[in-house]
Amino acid sequence: MENFRLRVFRAVAEELSFRKAAEVLHLSQPAVSQHVHALEEEVGVQLFDRARGGGHGSQISLTEAGRVLLGYADRAAETMVEARRALAALNDETVGPLRLGASTTVAQYLLPRILGAFLKQYPQVKLSLVSGNTEHIVEAVTEKKVALGIIEGPAMRREVKTEPMVQDEMVLIVSPNHAWAARKGGEIEQKELAKVPLLLRERGSGSRRVVERALKKVGLPLRSLQVAMELDSTEAIISGVEAELGVGFVSRWAVGKVLRLGTVKVITVKGLEIRRDFSFVRLAGAEMTGAAAAFQRFAMAAKSAIS
Repeated sequence: MENFRLRVFRAVAEELSFRKAAEVLHLSQPAVSQHVHALEEEVGVQLFDRARGGGHGSQISLTEAGRVLLGYADRAAETMVEARRALAALNDETVGPLRLGASTTVAQYLLPRILGAFLKQYPQVKLSLVSGNTEHIVEAVTEKKVALGIIEGPAMRREVKTEPMVQDEMVLIVSPNHAWAARKGGEIEQKELAKVPLLLRERGSGSRRVVERALKKVGLPLRSLQVAMELDSTEAIISGVEAELGVGFVSRWAVGKVLRLGTVKVITVKGLEIRRDFSFVRLAGAEMTGAAAAFQRFAMAAKSAIS
């Protein structure tokens, strides 16, 4: 697919010899000379300095114009390699590297249910996973460090596009020794939240942003609450609740095991329901291809089985 004259030019520039370039290209030396001459005629400048009185087998050097053209020719060749890969991906989209990003809750509690089945069906995919809070994953997408992300809060960036994947609910958990755990019906009033230490995720977390908005909507801005600690993971909040450091809101996906163990209890806050979407995030305007597109389709098909 590379322009053949440019290919010949690059070979001569690398070897600095018409004879050696001819051997590399499996062409005759006169044919190489003709292609270079035709390219010089086309661009209107001399590309090589030939030794005076020497034949085309003599040592040569690039002119300044030749050095400039070589930079463009090299980039053109690299672009064609990328184009071949992209076209190959259309025919064999489930082969090759796949770089995913996932916010902390998604990476820890949701993705393991999907990735095992995906890799079993598509063993030729080489997967790497980056995790962090929602803000970090969106940044990784915009910087093209990952092909596709899954986040747990709003993206808040124009450069990206989000698509809902599966719904989640944030629930309030307390220690089984907390006074609310013995409350009849396991329900409290909204105003009671202001009376106890609250454990929150760190700034930049999608979970924190969703909880903060929901509480503000019912008249409970953070300044009215007793924020005891800011923690960098759902697991840390669960551990803090188990240690009776406070109460906290976490994803329902995260509490199945600890509920079965009896180390925390879910409490209902009257009139407060915090639902959100786990969403795919990708660069706006970029078409999904290759293994990333295959994974997104697989995950969407699998969501009914994991919900």
